[in-house]
Amino acid sequence: MTERKFDLEEYGKRSLQFRKEIMLMLNKAGSGHSGGSLSCIDILNVLYYYEMRHRPKEPAWPGRDKFIMSKGHASPALYVTLAGCGYFSGGELDRFRKLGSILQGHVHVKVPGVEFSTGSLGQGLSVAHGAALGARLKRSGERIYCLLGDGEMQEGNVWEALMTAGNFGLDNLCAVLDYNKIQENGPVKEIKDLEPLKEKLENFKWHAIEIDGHDLLGIKCAFDEFRATGGRPTFIIANTVKGKGVSFMEGQSKWHGKAPSDDELEKALSELENMKV
Repeated sequence: MTERKFDLEEYGKRSLQFRKEIMLMLNKAGSGHSGGSLSCIDILNVLYYYEMRHRPKEPAWPGRDKFIMSKGHASPALYVTLAGCGYFSGGELDRFRKLGSILQGHVHVKVPGVEFSTGSLGQGLSVAHGAALGARLKRSGERIYCLLGDGEMQEGNVWEALMTAGNFGLDNLCAVLDYNKIQENGPVKEIKDLEPLKEKLENFKWHAIEIDGHDLLGIKCAFDEFRATGGRPTFIIANTVKGKGVSFMEGQSKWHGKAPSDDELEKALSELENMKV
């Protein structure tokens, strides 16, 4: 996946399909995280189909870029993306959170294409930082990507990693924040405000970019800017909507860790079917 082609309509249709698959797998499981999976799927779509160098049929390819899904509870979004790329059969999605399935509720290394088990929040950026430093020491040319949640940004370990990566000038490291502004217990701003976030990141020696996290072309351009930036790591602040695409889930903290019932699934799929691409 080294060619950098970008057909906006194709990416829009893929995001829509992925949203439907997320709803279906959560409904079948009867549990899981809806809101944050829907908010970050556009980011993963562009990351895997445009930005990253990887080989689904050869997951351990030495020349691959690496992705750390730090907000590991949004595993449905990563799983539908990996299945779509061909890392494993799409039929496995039906077994999400089932006994014996490789698709656990939080991201796990038994899944082909997963680099690191996550779900204990606040650790992913430190892992990504270490991988980026190692890649630079090896002069391998690989790039490291990490997706974080905004509630997760309240963890102290995240800020240690931000300070260290900035200090080392790791320009092969790109962090992306799924900034939907709603965590499990309510609005991020009311629980522990992150703002002014862009200025803080710049003070930590990061190149900070702020975008609409559902603007597929904007996401693509942010990754282009990352690759063109030298001497500093890049942090993409992707402003998103929790539950994006399903009206009764959008902006609702109660849908942080809740799966749709049969009736809710039917309504969600109907809305997604009519969603403009």
